[in-house]
Amino acid sequence: MNFRSEPFKLRQADADDLEAVNNLIEAAVMGWALPERVKRLSLASYRYDQHDLSFLELAVAERPGPGLIGVAAWEPADPADVPEARAALLLHGLYVRPAQQGAGIGTCLFDAAEQAAIRRGLDGVLVKAQADAAGFFRRLGLEPVPVLDPERDYPHRFWRALRRP
Repeated sequence: MNFRSEPFKLRQADADDLEAVNNLIEAAVMGWALPERVKRLSLASYRYDQHDLSFLELAVAERPGPGLIGVAAWEPADPADVPEARAALLLHGLYVRPAQQGAGIGTCLFDAAEQAAIRRGLDGVLVKAQADAAGFFRRLGLEPVPVLDPERDYPHRFWRALRRP
């Protein structure tokens, strides 16, 4: 059965989803082009817990059969991180189960974050991406944000101003 061609649905995650969300994140992180030890040691920093749900909004993509196949988390961005100190949504994380990558799930999750930014009246979406994901965000039309302060700025930041109707 090819799950890539079957539809999936997006919904808001809740505390009952956290174990599945974190399992999905682990599968995604373990697929990154980093040394195994680095992935293993950094994995805890990518996991979400009940406390995170009080300030992050999580959306999940799911299909019958494999269950959760993608997750995205966002929160208001620090204006100091955003080009021209505009008001933005920070895409905190976007993960797709490796076997499901390339099926449009990440794009739909990014679109959900962008719609959340529009509903909040924000100027755009800021992403702090892992190096492996830079090409994905470029394909979505996000622009790289220059590193002005190497001591403070995350090296792989991307920005997209909202397209208002």
